[in-house]
Amino acid sequence: MTEIKKTVKHSQIEMVELVLPNDTNILGNLLGGRLMHWIDIAAALAASRHSNTVAVTAAVDNLVFHKPIHLGNIVRLKASVNRAFNTSMEVGVRVEIEDIYSDNRTHSNSAYLTFVSVDAASKKTIKVPEIIPESPEEIRRFNQALKRREQRLSAKHGIIQE
Repeated sequence: MTEIKKTVKHSQIEMVELVLPNDTNILGNLLGGRLMHWIDIAAALAASRHSNTVAVTAAVDNLVFHKPIHLGNIVRLKASVNRAFNTSMEVGVRVEIEDIYSDNRTHSNSAYLTFVSVDAASKKTIKVPEIIPESPEEIRRFNQALKRREQRLSAKHGIIQE
């Protein structure tokens, strides 16, 4: 049986949300938990699109809040699989704020999540297709994903990296 390989483009998704009053705190800023929810959904869609299976969240490595997101902003979440391992995938999510009045877009958040491919019937993990990065940016993210995985595994086993 030939092993399936897919490009990063196959996993890419873009999700768009509008920040409404119910999504904000008393300062009129998007709730961090609501953004985390949207990030998880975007990442799950990218992982499922790559694996053609159910993909479940195994870890959220890094979530960096660069700028607040305000009531009335449009939020664009761009997600794609950075690297596929055996049964897991690292998914990167970039969050951009779009000002509805000026069309200006600014980077507000980044996140790295690990998803595991699961067979819906047996609930057991299954192998995911290899991913082929094409552009220089995809290659950079592919290489960085391996470094982050090594750090995660070292931390899990109590190994201190210098």
